[in-house]
Amino acid sequence: MSMADEIFIRNCRDILENGVWDTDKEVRPRWEDGTPAHTIKKFGQVSRYDLREEFPILTVRRTYLKSAIDEILWIWQKKSNNIRDLSSHIWDSWADESGSIGKAYGYQLGIKYDFSEGKFDQVDKVLYDLKHAPASRRIIAHMYNVADLKDMHLYPCAYSMTFNVTGNTLNGILNQRSQDMLAASNWNVVQYSILLMMFARAAGLEAGELVHVVADAHIYDRHVPIVERILENPRYPAPVLEVENISDFYAFTKDSFRLIDYKYTDLQEKIPIAV
Repeated sequence: MSMADEIFIRNCRDILENGVWDTDKEVRPRWEDGTPAHTIKKFGQVSRYDLREEFPILTVRRTYLKSAIDEILWIWQKKSNNIRDLSSHIWDSWADESGSIGKAYGYQLGIKYDFSEGKFDQVDKVLYDLKHAPASRRIIAHMYNVADLKDMHLYPCAYSMTFNVTGNTLNGILNQRSQDMLAASNWNVVQYSILLMMFARAAGLEAGELVHVVADAHIYDRHVPIVERILENPRYPAPVLEVENISDFYAFTKDSFRLIDYKYTDLQEKIPIAV
């Protein structure tokens, strides 16, 4: 089975067997019928993926690569906060009538700041530092801007990336405050693996490890039976990811990446999403 399968199964089983329910507390999320959406959770889940060994995409269920890439490009490349710049409808519940999700995600990455080297937004500062100061331990981009939280329709879940160059290898740490294990766990891993590869290509480096740190890793009550079924699905070897020969961060598109021999089990039911 793939590395992603092994980690996902281990993490989900840990939550189901050793997690803590929040049914004794008032919770913000609601199901479509208005029922409180409770979870079973573990605190401080850490997973490591070595992108030099294989691409970490699940086979026990399908992860839609192109849609995942489209969203990460929307945030990090387009630096957009408007769902009209996004192909999928995953953000529709958090958008206003103009399509905006407020001062969230891509909006934060697009704000320009004055640095000693010039005026950059966060993405372009990462690109600059990777090329001109690869030994720096300060190459970080984050979206959890406290001053703007009141104007965000949803606080960022995956809120920061720390980049670190070791030798000729670019590694990264993805920090996440909250993780819906069924709906988004592998989705985020796939996205930020692609992002790490894009930054590595732009800096003439090799993509190495992605370390995924989640503060609150949880499974929603109505997701538990689905997760339990997924954990029993067949497991296949990881597919090979082909990447176009591109070195310009802003030249990548969702079609720059292609999976070879991706075998997976389709999810039969639609996943309910708590909002």
